[in-house]
Amino acid sequence: MKTLDSIPTGKIQRAGSFLKAGAKVGINYLKYYGDKIIKDEAEAKETLNRNNAEDIYDSLKELKGSALKVAQMLSMEKNMLPAAYVEKFSLSQFSVPPLSGALVKKTFRKYFGKNPSEIFDDFSEESVNAASIGQVHKAVKDGKQLAVKIQYPGVKESISTDLKLVKPIAIKMFNIQKEGSDKYFQEVEEKLFEETDYTLELKRSQHFSKACSHLPNIKFPAYYAEFSCEKILTMDWLQGIHFSEFTSKKQSDEAKNLLGQTLWDFYMYQLHVLKQLHADPHPGNFLISPKNELLVIDFGCIKEIPDDFYIPYFELADQKNLNDSSFFERKLYELEILLPSDTEKEKSFFTQLFHEMLSLFTKPFNMDEFDFSDESFFAEIAALGQKYAKLNEIRDLNVNRGSKHFIYMNRTFFGLYNMMHDMGAKRVKIKNFEQFIK
Repeated sequence: MKTLDSIPTGKIQRAGSFLKAGAKVGINYLKYYGDKIIKDEAEAKETLNRNNAEDIYDSLKELKGSALKVAQMLSMEKNMLPAAYVEKFSLSQFSVPPLSGALVKKTFRKYFGKNPSEIFDDFSEESVNAASIGQVHKAVKDGKQLAVKIQYPGVKESISTDLKLVKPIAIKMFNIQKEGSDKYFQEVEEKLFEETDYTLELKRSQHFSKACSHLPNIKFPAYYAEFSCEKILTMDWLQGIHFSEFTSKKQSDEAKNLLGQTLWDFYMYQLHVLKQLHADPHPGNFLISPKNELLVIDFGCIKEIPDDFYIPYFELADQKNLNDSSFFERKLYELEILLPSDTEKEKSFFTQLFHEMLSLFTKPFNMDEFDFSDESFFAEIAALGQKYAKLNEIRDLNVNRGSKHFIYMNRTFFGLYNMMHDMGAKRVKIKNFEQFIK
């Protein structure tokens, strides 16, 4: 894969890349209209999606940073995008063009005053993994194998610009009303800024590693502050294969159930005990060791869950509370799903929508064990999403619903459910984490 000697960082440069992608999409639609005349409609649409996904991704991967992060987030929502987009955007998890060796050295000289070869006993100039915000190099120091994550230049400075460019697209795609949407975009912007602060990630990584070290079958790298700074993060090199590589191969039920239970316990412990979440559960952040241990290698995105959100959220995960109409309505107001300004039509519509949605989505929490390999459960989720996406009346309603905390809570659960499904874990004990509470 070719390396990059520069990344567009200016507002005009980055806007230009978005416009080029838009122009290519326009041409793809012209081809689509022509293809419909001579080809089957489904075949023509599949070609359109494939071409659009490729052109949009090719633009985003050159921009890197928050633009590519958006693609990464979308790739985890398999029920929302055509398969061509999911397949292409999934590459943003661990396969994008890396920075050139010259740019890597420049970053080290800026923050440490030395080239990496002067700091480490051995340093591979060729990255072993390049993703949305940074890339990883292998190094050796005093006999220890290390992973050195280096942030792309200009990522932090371009976040606000990128979100302004993405905002109109998001508003149209998700039928968001401009009025009242600022709190959601601000939440995303704040989290993206946090992800560009490797000093903060170092502290959080050390905190989570210590707090979860007693959980079985899960490993974390040690982190090295003396070789880390705002844009560089150094940790142990952990030996394993990518999560996606593991799930793509035939595995024993024993291995799948073990790793599925490990992943589930890890998230339930964070959520219910730490009240903080590793809110970026995509395959690129996990490895599987030769001993079938879960290796967690990235803590860039952490979401703290306040009690005034956590309590009503999980009260509604209880089936008996879902069936108590007055209690259910009261909690919808607490979670800002229902608003004091709602019309009767809006109140009725969103009460029904969220009752149907929560009844399905919280099904695992109302069982002792759950089978995440069950295709019918995920087909139901997909069907429900398509059902409400096609309703014309939703376009006339104020759809800016819910506390800002839903953004990363929902992202976590969609990612977690998809990873559990990909793993094919069948007998997952839902409350197994409780035995590990200190």
